[in-house]
Amino acid sequence: MSINKKLLLHNRDEKIRQELNLNNEEIGASFKKEKFQKMSASPYAFYRGSNHLYWEDFYNDWRISFFGGTSSTLTWINGDAHIYNYGAYTNHNGDAVFCMDDFDDSVVADYQFDLWRMAISIVLDCRDNNVFDLSTIKEALQVFSKAYMGEMMTHNDDDPKNEVHLTKTTSVGLLNKFLEKVEKKKSRVKMLDKWTFIEGGQRKFNFENEKLEQLTELEYKKIEETLKPYSEMLNAKFNDKEASFNVKDIAKRIKAGTGSLGSSRYYLLLEGLTLSPNDDLILDMKEQGRPPVYRHMSIEEKLEYAKAYPNEGKRHAQAFEALAEHPDKYLGALTVDGVSFSIKERSPMKSDFPSEKLKKPSALYFMADVWGKILASRHKRASYILNDNAHEMPNAFNEMLADKKEEFQDLVSSIALQYADRVKRDYACFLTMVEE
Repeated sequence: MSINKKLLLHNRDEKIRQELNLNNEEIGASFKKEKFQKMSASPYAFYRGSNHLYWEDFYNDWRISFFGGTSSTLTWINGDAHIYNYGAYTNHNGDAVFCMDDFDDSVVADYQFDLWRMAISIVLDCRDNNVFDLSTIKEALQVFSKAYMGEMMTHNDDDPKNEVHLTKTTSVGLLNKFLEKVEKKKSRVKMLDKWTFIEGGQRKFNFENEKLEQLTELEYKKIEETLKPYSEMLNAKFNDKEASFNVKDIAKRIKAGTGSLGSSRYYLLLEGLTLSPNDDLILDMKEQGRPPVYRHMSIEEKLEYAKAYPNEGKRHAQAFEALAEHPDKYLGALTVDGVSFSIKERSPMKSDFPSEKLKKPSALYFMADVWGKILASRHKRASYILNDNAHEMPNAFNEMLADKKEEFQDLVSSIALQYADRVKRDYACFLTMVEE
């Protein structure tokens, strides 16, 4: 009798290899190579590019039942919560606002999947920056979970959508300085000048930018035709003074992101409110596939998923509406050759918070508090949309934690620290895989 002992062991390294190859088999060799190069930068970069491993490990984790795992603790979640999925972008008043800003992997699920993934990212980011010792990182995790807990337990019966709103006028300290700097350094004209040039008084995409690629004539016409019903829908929604949908140019966006590398993506250049080239807009049209959690669902759950999200672009738009602060008026979805795409405006003030500049423990604690409050505020906001009883989720949360606040914080911290160690070992396996 011959037995392959390798298959009978709980072989983590083999599992990592299989999962990485399976998850990236459809993006093509060149994109796979580019993606793996980005992921090779550090354990945190690896974590960002392998969200599917997180869901593989945590989707059926029994610990979810300690402080959740019920219908009352479901809400729209980010699905890929980490430090760099928080950032600055433009709100309806033209101000820079700090909030969650990426919803490609969003679904309705238990709030703890976001909470745990975000806490793990705090540990990995701190280790990447190599500034803080273990005791400081542990304290940051306590601050983060306490901030989440405090915000979730605070709700106003008169205004269920009362939420954390962070602009330069409502924020303090590090965040205030960051948002002031963003507004000072970023503008629509600067964004347009980065991606376009002016010829004959009209803007066109600048294909000398290495992150843009020209479409073939056939590709251009196909997208242009597909945009017609979408533009008609938007034009019917807008009044004459708000906007129109006059596409001036289309480009393929390349070398963007880590986890989404290999997905089709386009930039659409639109005429602004006037004929001036300085108020044009850029829309981001991005392929949306099923989020990583889908692979780990039961047959029954997949059937329910198909009913809830018949179109992945619309799923993204629903999540954006539920979780984001001031989603833009162009937010929507369309389908090209059976592939779902999301559409949203590219914010002129799009900017990540530079966590590498956190040098003092007090600065780290400040941002951990901000991250926790924003996450809880977004989860509450999204739960109000889902539930007939606006306070169902916060009330359930309060009841579960009642006299177990310390246990809640300890669970978040232990998961974050232990899994960050696991990511480090998985990363070492990944580097060996890349070398081979």
